[in-house]
Amino acid sequence: MTQKLNNTNVAVYAGTFDPVTNGHVDIITRASSLYEKVYVAVSDHGRKKTFFNLEERLDAMNKALEHLDNVEVVGFTNLLYQLVEELGAGVVVRGLRMTSDFDYEFQMAEMNHNLSAHFETVFLMARSEHSTISSTTVKEVAGLGGDISRFVPAHVQTMLEKIYDRKNGVHPTRFAGSE
Repeated sequence: MTQKLNNTNVAVYAGTFDPVTNGHVDIITRASSLYEKVYVAVSDHGRKKTFFNLEERLDAMNKALEHLDNVEVVGFTNLLYQLVEELGAGVVVRGLRMTSDFDYEFQMAEMNHNLSAHFETVFLMARSEHSTISSTTVKEVAGLGGDISRFVPAHVQTMLEKIYDRKNGVHPTRFAGSE
């Protein structure tokens, strides 16, 4: 027996976004043209060690998306399917950069479907100019003094430049427990 979907005009795009990249912004912008409302859910579940704390990531995401009227940024610490049900969304949007992403995303979509049949997962392919961008590689390039200006919004580049000391690498206070 098929359960009724939540509102299919409402979508959730979730991730750690540490930091938000232009690839993320592109997927969100495209999703915002497909759905009446898009929640961008910034995860802070504690399993993943992040460069930026939740407040910094929420702020960075809000600045990156301020031009999109139907997008709302929220933080969450619970399971994605729980958040989706709380928000009454009927769609989870996921971005795919390359085929290697598909295996992981397929597993997650199946697990979420097993936990709740009240929403569907929709995959959007990354544009070719964003297909090799990841938050991890952006941090690595920034840490080695590379130009990341075409991979992240300008305010995110500034955030990363404040963390990295071009001569000494990461500022020691960033990982000494003081945020």
